[in-house]
Amino acid sequence: MSLKTLVFAGGAIHDYKAVGSAAKAALEAADGFDVTYVEEDLDVLTSLADYELLVFHYTVGEITDAQLNGLSNWLSKGNGYAGIHSAADSFRGSPGYRSLVGGHFTTHPRYRDYQVSLVDTEHEITQDVPEEFIVRDEQYILDYDPRVHVLATALWKGGAMPVAWTKPWGEGRVFYLALGHDGPSCKHEQFNRLLVQGSKWAGTKPAKGE
Repeated sequence: MSLKTLVFAGGAIHDYKAVGSAAKAALEAADGFDVTYVEEDLDVLTSLADYELLVFHYTVGEITDAQLNGLSNWLSKGNGYAGIHSAADSFRGSPGYRSLVGGHFTTHPRYRDYQVSLVDTEHEITQDVPEEFIVRDEQYILDYDPRVHVLATALWKGGAMPVAWTKPWGEGRVFYLALGHDGPSCKHEQFNRLLVQGSKWAGTKPAKGE
């Protein structure tokens, strides 16, 4: 069975067309996803009933109460959300959305090469991912809920900053991946592996008791 998946991309600042199309291509190349692709129309968040998984890349903008409630209620019923990079910089005026994701963007250093290190090597999302690997990307510095389950980090000013995490939202699952600033960074093998495995995890309903 394939997960009914909506890949959504839009917003300002980032090249959402490149990131959105890269996410769509990665999921379509993997087994287990039936992908629909939508750009810009946030009203789709009020009508998610046909989907089990939302893969989301958006920057700044505003979300209405109806759109946020649609997303939140759908997710809490046991569906999945996978946020890419600026999904943590969407809807800066919405504390409810920030709570759902588990954190939000505060700043970033220059686009550069940096090392990502796995924290949880046993999680199904990190299977077959090297314990350490180099990316060329824009590192997001995040203010995040300490209750999120951090999967990977990268150093910033001597401290570890999350690169990927998971968290629950009601009966649903949230996966956030800070990588994926632009088209070239989305070509990285480990970006694609984490995106695919994280999306599959998010869209899979947990067994009772999990």
